[in-house]
Amino acid sequence: MDTSDLFASCRKGDVGRVRYLLEQRDVEVNVRDKWDSTPLYYACLCGHEELVRYLLANGARCEANTFDGERCLYGALSDPIRRALRDYKQVTASCRRRDYYDDFLQRLLEQGLHSDVVFVVHGKPFRAHRCVLGARSTYFANMLDTKWKGKSVVVLRHPLINPVAFGALLQYLYTGRLDIGVEHVSDCERLAKQCQLWDLLEDLEAKCEKVSEFVASKPGTCVKVLTIEPPPADPRLREDMALLADCALPPELRGDLGELPFPCPDGFSSCPDICFRVADSNFLCHKAFFCGRSDYFRALLDDHFRESEEPVASGDPPVVTLHDISPDIFTHVLYYVYSDHTELPPELAYDVLSVADMYLLPGLKRLCGRSLAQLLEEDSVVGVWRIAKLFRLARLEDQCTEYMAKVIEKLVEREDFVEAVREEAAAVAARQETDSIPLVDDIRFHVASTVQTYSAIEEAQQRLRALEDLLVSIGLDC
Repeated sequence: MDTSDLFASCRKGDVGRVRYLLEQRDVEVNVRDKWDSTPLYYACLCGHEELVRYLLANGARCEANTFDGERCLYGALSDPIRRALRDYKQVTASCRRRDYYDDFLQRLLEQGLHSDVVFVVHGKPFRAHRCVLGARSTYFANMLDTKWKGKSVVVLRHPLINPVAFGALLQYLYTGRLDIGVEHVSDCERLAKQCQLWDLLEDLEAKCEKVSEFVASKPGTCVKVLTIEPPPADPRLREDMALLADCALPPELRGDLGELPFPCPDGFSSCPDICFRVADSNFLCHKAFFCGRSDYFRALLDDHFRESEEPVASGDPPVVTLHDISPDIFTHVLYYVYSDHTELPPELAYDVLSVADMYLLPGLKRLCGRSLAQLLEEDSVVGVWRIAKLFRLARLEDQCTEYMAKVIEKLVEREDFVEAVREEAAAVAARQETDSIPLVDDIRFHVASTVQTYSAIEEAQQRLRALEDLLVSIGLDC
């Protein structure tokens, strides 16, 4: 629903609505519709310069000489929009802060945090992680367990292995995305065949065909870089990374997992380098993931707050004991850290939320917020709203006030809601009689935003009157 709203708002040029959807509802700025079009493309096509600049400033991708970049440039309705697109620079880390997981995986590849193997391709080094390569590729899992087993440096001298193509292949394995110059596509296809990455090979062939058709039909366009991106909600990358969480689970918590689903006939070693002891359970994990995703764990494992114990046996990873958390709750943290997702029942959401806040995992907090949103009812909405305020969950807070707007005529009779309004009013520093109350303002906004027909006007007025009557009855005028 929010995604459809974003596309419609971009076609209309409604900057305020787009800002609300991106900043309050956490809609992805580079989402694609069934025509493989992005919000930026529609903003360009419909001539909304202000919106184009806003989208670019907030992470919309439009690199020069790529399919998306050329498509937006060709479809732009005005010269000012074309100039804005040409002035566009590569998306910065601050612009991409919205998608924490993608940003983490890209940094993991580029910085090689806690890497445990280096590939040298015709003299060019590539730092990598055995756990990632093994989870993402059967070929790499087999090679790391046989020919490359125990090697910290793997030298590849075959004349047909192009370093540029190898780097692009690693990018795909880490992020699910691939950027390759058109002159290196054949080298990349050759490597994909060798590494048995059939999905990548299929995506490359389809993308080449699509770009060829586009260039042939749009004279003057020039695509020099081929970009492969996973389709919306594509689970492949996250499912592969979740295999590492499966491996990390202690045997007593695997439950119905049974035999781990790795395709390697001889099994798969995830090469853990840290053991978290939670109560009596040991989780065999990877510093690269925990340090890369959480400042708390980075301080715990890398900085002077280290609390590691001696390894339980020679060759085993060091042990760190985590306090004030149960194995069941840590399991949700584990799957989130590796795959950016966890199946979180609403009844556990608050406990996981408290831990996510302590471990500095904002993405997990948002997942908890989505789970808590399932609990919205007349009896619970005020309590959930308080949780959203306490843990600074903007989207959940907005969902709560949106729900309050729908049932405001009943809420005004509830003492917990009345008390919440009083507290909000008291929290406004040096509040004057005519100053607004944030909670009331948000409810008014959502009441007004639902008015789309004449028949809805009277209903909205009734809701607003109920709210105004409450304010008068408790001595608040705003």
